Amino acid sequence: MAVNLLKVSSGWCDKDQDGELSKQLHNVHLPQLVPKKETISLLSDEEKEDTISKAELSLLAKISRTKLVTTKAEIEIQRQDPFSPLHSVKSFEALKLKPNLLKGVYEMGFNAPSKIQETALPILLADPPQNLIAQSQSGTGKTAAFVLAMLSRIIPQLNYPQVLCLSPTYELAVQTGEVAAKMGSFCDDIQIRFAVRGEDLPRGTKLTEHIVIGTPGKVLDWSLKYKFFDISKITVFVLDEADVMIATQGHQDQSFRIRRLLNEGACQIMFFSATYDDEVMEFARAIVPNPIVIRLKREEESLDNIKQHYVLCETEDDKYNAIANIYGGITVGQVMIFCQTRRIAAWLCEKMTRDGHAVALLSGDLTVESRIQVLDRFREGKEKVLITTNVLARGIDVEQVTIVVNFDLPVAEKGRADCETYLHRIGRTGRFGKRGLAINLVNRREANTVLKQIQDHFGKKINLLNTDDYDEVEKLND
Repeated sequence: MAVNLLKVSSGWCDKDQDGELSKQLHNVHLPQLVPKKETISLLSDEEKEDTISKAELSLLAKISRTKLVTTKAEIEIQRQDPFSPLHSVKSFEALKLKPNLLKGVYEMGFNAPSKIQETALPILLADPPQNLIAQSQSGTGKTAAFVLAMLSRIIPQLNYPQVLCLSPTYELAVQTGEVAAKMGSFCDDIQIRFAVRGEDLPRGTKLTEHIVIGTPGKVLDWSLKYKFFDISKITVFVLDEADVMIATQGHQDQSFRIRRLLNEGACQIMFFSATYDDEVMEFARAIVPNPIVIRLKREEESLDNIKQHYVLCETEDDKYNAIANIYGGITVGQVMIFCQTRRIAAWLCEKMTRDGHAVALLSGDLTVESRIQVLDRFREGKEKVLITTNVLARGIDVEQVTIVVNFDLPVAEKGRADCETYLHRIGRTGRFGKRGLAINLVNRREANTVLKQIQDHFGKKINLLNTDDYDEVEKLND
């Protein structure tokens, strides 16, 4: 495949044979977060919630996974056309793909279709083409499914854009491009072009690449303003990360404008989202005519296979000593430690690093590029401990995480327990059917209030742990 992508996560793509895209992307870099304007706030640093955007969280969720999530969740299918195919496949060979494309699928490490792919791929690859709305959580194989469909529909002999894929941000567009380049690495006659910030072409340019992956504003400029390509010739239109798209100012209107330029009768439309609320479905119905709708019901996070303990600690130094004792007494895979504020997270990171631990820090004040680097290193096992704030409380799964430590319990308004965040936090361990361990560091007042509220809410006992007792700590290995 003639494409050379930037490295935005852990994967590199094949270099383009003629070097053109390499030249085009030479000066394109991952953006820095724009610093927020200083405003007067009545909240102290202790009270400020650490947040990142929905788009950034989605990007980190993609990067954190090296393989597909195995899920037992049920698939719900809604059918508009009674003649639409609804069979599923259990192997990629059953899809009768082109040999070089099948080779690329296996090269990526996909041995069998994921649950969403089993159902979606026969629909996406059917003739005549079928329109699809699909909802499935991150990591279940949505991107690989629509990329496989995109590559399958290309007619290489036609040297103009035939496939258009919209992503809400630069980073998510490049992430999709990485998947396309890897999967199409043996398809030397298919070319990809990025329509993203930093990509500028001379006036009068006519695109000859088969696939355009870009953001809505840039795609509109290239097609309407500069006439670089003819949207009416697009035969496959993919709108990815729809829930992120509608959360980004202006993208929804731009998506509608692009949709109106398509030749509806000759274009297959695919719409993908990680969530499925009323706003997303209203957007989907306006974009996709006569769709088949697939929903992969989200598996509820459970505490059943997570052992929960609490340690009484009156000061931050007591909490640090408890972590040190735990770390010294049990076999540790990888650990996530959640702090309520950036200040505490930075203090803990500095103290653990000074004592010789391989520690990474991830909080909302880092740049996008820095977050990617931190998460990459943790996922690859280069750091064993990841200290973070609530920015990673949900959606990020690293399979090797065996212990979650709440350095601070999550609290909501008026100091009450934030039970939802607690569930998401400790749900970072015990993933994919494995057993996990959650340890909460609390003072006596918190043990009698916030921790008790969490116990009552979930109906699960949280046992006292004396980290000064080596034998008691060692029993956690069981």
